[in-house]
Amino acid sequence: MHVLAPAPVRTGPAIAADVTSAPAAPAAPVERRPPPDGYRRAIETHRQAAPPSRVDPGIAEAVERQMEAMHELSRRAFPEPDVVPADASAPIDQARIQRRRQAAVTEAAALRRARAEKAGREVAVPRHLE
Repeated sequence: MHVLAPAPVRTGPAIAADVTSAPAAPAAPVERRPPPDGYRRAIETHRQAAPPSRVDPGIAEAVERQMEAMHELSRRAFPEPDVVPADASAPIDQARIQRRRQAAVTEAAALRRARAEKAGREVAVPRHLE
């Protein structure tokens, strides 16, 4: 075996291609030629010679039963809610409302404390806000 060295690389400024000399895009889509007869015969022979499916019908039925049992267990474990009333808030809306309420309580406590400190007196602050 004889290993060849890499081809030399030209150095220097890159040569810009002339945009006007680029070939124009074809006006109509290019039509494909039909495949040769030999190609079609080879494909048909391959399809006929392909081995039949080796799936055991008993195994396929067992897999189907197992999948149905898994789906049933999933439906039992995670039931779909029957009907959600139109005026019911979504869980994310409830969480947002709760966070806003907590933020308002914290802000009010901070304002009370700041006013009290400014007035020069101590204010008892609930432990959960410290």
